[in-house]
Amino acid sequence: MIKNENSDREAKVLAQHICMSVFKARRVIDQIRGRSYEETLMILELMPYRASYPILKLVYSAAANASHNMGLNEADLFISKAEVNRGAIVKKFRPRARGRSYLIKKTTCHIKIFLKEKSKF
Repeated sequence: MIKNENSDREAKVLAQHICMSVFKARRVIDQIRGRSYEETLMILELMPYRASYPILKLVYSAAANASHNMGLNEADLFISKAEVNRGAIVKKFRPRARGRSYLIKKTTCHIKIFLKEKSKF
């Protein structure tokens, strides 16, 4: 998804229903907020967390949107804003002994990443 404005050219990408805790995704997002595109790629590829792979795919997608749809240079991009919000909770029942059941809660999250071009002043 692309947001076109006259003054601020900003590429936006949104991933919904990622099967991951909000806190685990925020731990990775806090490390890349405000950094350049190339530095972000290096950080995400070397991070040992499982949450870094879906975020890396989102950053690639946002940069591809910015370069293809808006004509921005990938070397001049930086992460202006990154958000992680709570999504729906998937509930399942697991059978237990004596005919009882146990509730399993799978949390999901929504991740938004905004890329802007650095000003050349």
